[in-house]
Amino acid sequence: MHFANNSGVRINYKITGEGPPLILQHGLTSKLDKWDWYGYVDELKKIYRVISVDARGHGKSDKPYDAALYDRKIMASDIISVLDREDIEKAHYMGYSMGGSIGFGLAEAFPQRFHSLIIGGMHPYPLADLELEPGVKALDLMLESLEHGMDVYVGGIEPAPDERELAHLLSNDPEAIIAATIALRDRPDISEVLPTMTMPCLVYCGDQDGLYPGTEECAKHMPNVTWVSLPGLDHGDVMERSDVLLPHVLDFLANIQ
Repeated sequence: MHFANNSGVRINYKITGEGPPLILQHGLTSKLDKWDWYGYVDELKKIYRVISVDARGHGKSDKPYDAALYDRKIMASDIISVLDREDIEKAHYMGYSMGGSIGFGLAEAFPQRFHSLIIGGMHPYPLADLELEPGVKALDLMLESLEHGMDVYVGGIEPAPDERELAHLLSNDPEAIIAATIALRDRPDISEVLPTMTMPCLVYCGDQDGLYPGTEECAKHMPNVTWVSLPGLDHGDVMERSDVLLPHVLDFLANIQ
């Protein structure tokens, strides 16, 4: 177990393998172990020094309750604190969902620190009006259930999570997850960063994901992008399907000079 310190907030991370450094950043309500669960680390560690990070508010990282402390720029600086602690000047980055949002924050504030960015299931446009079902604002609905506790939130998930996922979700601190969710919902539009993202970028999304239209659109405005649409997969499916996603990721990374 390793910890970086970013202005008093401890960020937990794990290192596996040797080679060029590759940061993995999970999504909201998740933790770094998910990359192991679904087979990403086992494959990537054969070539890369894989650095899996627990986002603030998640896993073994510190859990502030102030939504202002989950600002995209602050969460991007958490990644830089990990790189700095490991004396890494430049790395590859892969982030899914909230981790993808952090990826856009890295492109905005710290582009010189990354050889490439891999961003999944996310775009840089506002999320307050995101609807996964017609007329239902997804993040407002999530916040409403979280205010009644993690058990109420988890009870509303369909299909119901398996035993391992259930135990993980219930282990989350609801106050920290609420703060992170508010920050994600209220984040500003930073789509002006897209044309400046000159490093190689891979953007991917399941075509059944409510975030798909915005993710597909943002890729059109990036100058050095590989776009991957994953047929038949929704937002929750993609992380679990390393068998589908990893070939795209490995091919992309192999072609970066």
